[in-house]
Amino acid sequence: MCFGQYTVIGRQLRKYGAVWVALFTLAASSAIASAQTTTITVWDFKSGDPTLAAYFQQTVKDFEAAHPGVVVKHVAQPHDQYYSLLGAAIGANQGPDIVMLHGGSPTRERAGALVALNPELGGLRDRLVGWEAFSGVNETIYAVPLTLQGQVVYYNKDIYRRAGLDPDKPPVTWAELDADCTRIIARLHIACFAMGNKDGYGSMFFFNSIAANSWSNAQRAAWADRKLAWSDPAVSNILRVWVEKSKAGWYTKGVNSTATFPDEYDRFMRGEAANVIGLVSDTAHWKQFEAVLGPDKVGSYLPVALPGSAGANATGAKLSLPIAGGIGWAITRWSPHKDLALEYVKSMVSSAHLRTLFEAGGAMVSDGQFSRDGIDSPNGKKILEWIACCRAPMPQNSIGLSEVEVLRRDTQRMFDGSMSVDAAMSELDQTRTSSK
Repeated sequence: MCFGQYTVIGRQLRKYGAVWVALFTLAASSAIASAQTTTITVWDFKSGDPTLAAYFQQTVKDFEAAHPGVVVKHVAQPHDQYYSLLGAAIGANQGPDIVMLHGGSPTRERAGALVALNPELGGLRDRLVGWEAFSGVNETIYAVPLTLQGQVVYYNKDIYRRAGLDPDKPPVTWAELDADCTRIIARLHIACFAMGNKDGYGSMFFFNSIAANSWSNAQRAAWADRKLAWSDPAVSNILRVWVEKSKAGWYTKGVNSTATFPDEYDRFMRGEAANVIGLVSDTAHWKQFEAVLGPDKVGSYLPVALPGSAGANATGAKLSLPIAGGIGWAITRWSPHKDLALEYVKSMVSSAHLRTLFEAGGAMVSDGQFSRDGIDSPNGKKILEWIACCRAPMPQNSIGLSEVEVLRRDTQRMFDGSMSVDAAMSELDQTRTSSK
């Protein structure tokens, strides 16, 4: 080998040596950067929804920009498996830093795995509403409300018009609702209400809606304290009427084989029923129905009270919107980044981000100072007005998880006639007593 060849080889070694040095430097820099990066992991069952993408993208973008070296990782878990997966994480005492939870029992019965937030919330306590759904013993707060959840009755104005009813005057009493349903069924031969109870939500939504205005304040308080029994007529009569109206043809056929989400609501949007008990959160609501049927063809009204009840009809009071905190954000006890996680939670419920959530998904958000300016939807405006003036507690938030399971199962049996209402109420009373 000649001297020139050694020179070429030397140049190549120096060249590749420089490359290896660069690669080593890059790897070392990456390792250092990785060591300096903090990841906040969030579990939820909403970030995979395309209609809510703008909200999640904006919250992550803004927070990471304000916190260099912090990465926020949302993990969208399947809704039907969410609490099973969360239960496994709780059992292992490890997993996400932040979790999304429904209000009521889903939060309270997991309080042992969550950070108590009371001292850290500051001005959020005054600006947001819906705290009761995420509070436990001694008003300890375990999650920050993101949305509100409630029951509103939506109706198809075209169907009302075809039945000879005034589409701008929905029912405000049970007698009016009963008369309207009788007329719709007789004249148009379609159901008065879209209904699905395959998963038990049909009975739950009817119960929430009617109880909100049928109960007196004393009965509401007794229910919240778990002192009002399922077998009490104020409770059992609601589910008794629910079954009776099925026999009267109020509901779409195949209730026990129809899933609430999305089949029941698809039926309503296809014009197979005049009314549906919908939500005010981020699905089965005014925005979704208006997008399909048209804003001028969708109306909304507050649930009415049963005749002879101690609530709105008896007192002459205005009807109320059954509402509570819907879903919220909680911080896990095992999180190594609790302070940073709380900062991200506060960011996710900022006024600007909640506005994005409302505009993108139509969810009624937890901001008690939310402005109605610039909202074109008549239903959206109306619901916001009801939230501001006429809230009533959601009965389901005082039902334990074991009771919910029995209620869903037994209402299916009540509907197919294999179980009486009285027998179902007795079993629910026993479940409530054993779970205390």
